[in-house]
Amino acid sequence: MAGNGIVEVTDANFDQDVLKSEQPVLVDFWATWCGPCRALAPIVDELAKDYQGKLKVGKMDVDSNSATPMRYKVTGIPTLLVFKGGQVVEQLVGYRPKEAIAQALEKHVGSAPAVAQTVDKHVG
Repeated sequence: MAGNGIVEVTDANFDQDVLKSEQPVLVDFWATWCGPCRALAPIVDELAKDYQGKLKVGKMDVDSNSATPMRYKVTGIPTLLVFKGGQVVEQLVGYRPKEAIAQALEKHVGSAPAVAQTVDKHVG
């Protein structure tokens, strides 16, 4: 299910692709049977495009990979974790609109041009 500049993250490649990444990494923990996960997928795809070059985006299927979700206490899905310098700096659990996710990301990567204008209207 990965593509469009999105990395398929697994228990095996997690440390290399996420923790050792030079860029901040957004990891989407999901499962095929999860309705809110499917609803969130196009938003994650858009964010991957919007933040290309500033943010790495990965998806982890929790049914195929159980060690990493347990390690980070992912108990509900969808869960989005933002990693920076090998540490979790942001956690969003459940479906969120694109603007809310973008606002959380901006604290760690700076604004994406298209998203910044949308978020500014909703702040305040």
